Amino acid sequence: MGEKSNAKEQIVNTAARLFFSQGYHATGLSQIIKESDTPKGSLYHYFPEGKEELALVCIEKANLHVMDKFRETFSQNETTGDAIYDFVYHMAIETEQSGYTGFIPFSFWASVEASCISDRLRHACQEVFAGWQQIIAGQLLQEGADEEAAENAAILTLSMMEGALIISLTNQNNKPLLTAAQYLSNVMKTVQRRG
Repeated sequence: MGEKSNAKEQIVNTAARLFFSQGYHATGLSQIIKESDTPKGSLYHYFPEGKEELALVCIEKANLHVMDKFRETFSQNETTGDAIYDFVYHMAIETEQSGYTGFIPFSFWASVEASCISDRLRHACQEVFAGWQQIIAGQLLQEGADEEAAENAAILTLSMMEGALIISLTNQNNKPLLTAAQYLSNVMKTVQRRG
């Protein structure tokens, strides 16, 4: 039983890495099978609907990872501003340590491609972003921010984090992420003061 679940995990991990590094379109099932070193039958056994189903599982896995990181970071910091700084700072360090080529779950490889490929993938990505916005806005609301300001700050946070990550990966330099960490922390503190 453990061997079978390992095969499924290997397939998902390999697919997530390849989707992230080369995109959904450029990643074929035969490449996933070869690089995961699993039998062809395993992929079709676990993902009978093929690549789209596998991508949905990868999206959910990335989402759970990021949500756990958010919860952990918020529980370890007194304010949302401090938590966001900590979250983005550690993202910058992990990105640098991966050599700017590792699988970084926060960068949503599927979201842009998914909007053109499949309604199922697009809806899954929409739900993920909505969940991330909700957890950030919820923290701000607990600290007394008004609802509109909290929602706007959450959207800004995700937009800046994603943008900074793209620039950091492109330039192979974590300065954009470190800069975003500082600015976002300041934005959160401004939103908290208005509440």
